[in-house]
Amino acid sequence: MSDILLGSHVSMSKPDYLLGSAQIAASYGANTFMIYTGAPQNSIRTPLNQLKIDEFKSYLKDQHINIKSVVVHAPYIVNLGTSDKRKHAISVQTLKTEIYRTYEIGCELLVLHPGNAIGISTDEAIRNIADGINKINRSNKGVVICLETMSGKGNEIGRTFEELAAIIDLVNDKHLIGICLDTCHINDAGYEDANIERVLNDFDKSIGLKYLKVIHLNDSKNKVGSNKDRHENIGYGTIGFDTLLKYVYDKRLDGIPKILETPYYDGKPLYKEEIKVLKTKHWIAYR
Repeated sequence: MSDILLGSHVSMSKPDYLLGSAQIAASYGANTFMIYTGAPQNSIRTPLNQLKIDEFKSYLKDQHINIKSVVVHAPYIVNLGTSDKRKHAISVQTLKTEIYRTYEIGCELLVLHPGNAIGISTDEAIRNIADGINKINRSNKGVVICLETMSGKGNEIGRTFEELAAIIDLVNDKHLIGICLDTCHINDAGYEDANIERVLNDFDKSIGLKYLKVIHLNDSKNKVGSNKDRHENIGYGTIGFDTLLKYVYDKRLDGIPKILETPYYDGKPLYKEEIKVLKTKHWIAYR
């Protein structure tokens, strides 16, 4: 399991903030995890000096969790694809702030929903996204922006590997850009997860596996190509346990954080149970 990084999204809240997030992750049996540095729906943020960063780093060392494998997710309100100059500038500034916070915390991976093409062409939105990233990276000290594969609902950019490759092609600092592959999203976008060989070969041909930095490991409530984006617990959806297990243990994906974002069941998360069945490679009903 040394090269297998497996964890989940965990909440961050007062009074323990980052330290509390790490403790939650450890209680699940995780050796990586993902956080938001504030509410994902807005840009209101608790000052860094209140987040217990030093205690967080010390606890991670005690738990043998590498802080560089801990993932931060950008707020949903960022839309670099917009053609509205004011909104674009706000998105750029919001993401600059989030990248600064990520760097100060000590993390190196920031997942970002690429953006939406509202009233404009896909090509124009792609140019806007790359332009925003290039502006942001002028002050970026080393955080890799990981564009997330999207399910294709509405006007989302990132529903195909080719769209993401087009953004990367226009980004100046290639060492500061990467991809987060979401298994539910690519299923709902039309990629057949069950054929992991074809998926990874398509990814490598279109983008390059060297750019794959994070995997969101989620089952799906929907059939392939539904464009709906509805996550399901591991093994209870249309992708299935055996297929998702391949994404955990494929040697080409060693060292890449695999992050669960599955739904709560009866009001509680099932991350501990899901991590356990993935670690044992043996399916048992857990809900």
